[in-house]
Amino acid sequence: MELSVRIERWPLAGAFTISRGTKTEAVVVVAQLNNGTHRGRGESVPYARYGETPDGIVTAIEAMRPALRRGLTRADLQSAMPAGAARNALDCAYWDVNAKAAARPVHELAGLVAPEPRITAYTISLAAPAVMAEAAERAAGRPLLKVKLGSGDDDGRRIAAVRRAAPGAELIVDANEGWTADNLAQNLAACADAGVTLIEQPLPEGKDAALAHIKRAIPVCADESVHDRASLDALTGKYDAVNIKLDKTGGLTEALALVAAAEQRGFTIMVGCMVATSLAMAPAMLVAQRARVVDLDGPLLLAKDRADGLRYDGSLAYPAGAALWG
Repeated sequence: MELSVRIERWPLAGAFTISRGTKTEAVVVVAQLNNGTHRGRGESVPYARYGETPDGIVTAIEAMRPALRRGLTRADLQSAMPAGAARNALDCAYWDVNAKAAARPVHELAGLVAPEPRITAYTISLAAPAVMAEAAERAAGRPLLKVKLGSGDDDGRRIAAVRRAAPGAELIVDANEGWTADNLAQNLAACADAGVTLIEQPLPEGKDAALAHIKRAIPVCADESVHDRASLDALTGKYDAVNIKLDKTGGLTEALALVAAAEQRGFTIMVGCMVATSLAMAPAMLVAQRARVVDLDGPLLLAKDRADGLRYDGSLAYPAGAALWG
């Protein structure tokens, strides 16, 4: 299998802000595999939170070139590389090239049903309460809004302002590890008052013991605290749901295995994404078929997406065309 890999930059339609900072472009890494007849692609997003950089991901993928030429398989890849963005790009490229070689869609190769459209969350970026309210008012017709919190003492005002601006929308909150044990109770109460239905990663990974002891009316979802199946043992008693992202699991292969393992333990499934193009969303749409909450709005935040990508009818996301992936 021959390999090519490159870094691409995709401008956003506007600034995207979470508790850890602001970005104005999506920086992605695209891996392409060629078996001599067919080509397959996979896209990943390096995540600085885990020490990943675009150049570092390219280097990690390039290091697999000799093994790929010797006939490394997708199954071999799972132990040859750790979970993370580098393996995700290669794993999804494998699924794509194998599907083309077999003249069968990826969902059939994986033993899954054909993907159907799913309602996706639409993200309200972190800002001052009035700014977030304006953004929520513009998106008030969408059925599901994901509200970024986790900065300073204004989160109660932020979520209250969003609720007033979008009274009919289901709200989920992502604190991106931005709360502390000291303000957890008041922020949970503010979210309950606003009718929030799910809260992602309120406390930092490894500093979330308080979740096992605090009473709460809202389910809490692990994001940064869950990567692959090996993460699940530490979540029991603290989290009610898990957010599965292919850049964390290291690809579709582990993501599907994680879904099954998490369901067996009683966790509700959420599927999420980084800010990326539809090439990254296409495999995640297969995981979305098993998810209670879908957050695959990455392409909606871009100034322009790839051709043949996911089609969005409001918040209803339709699977990408076969010409793009799978």
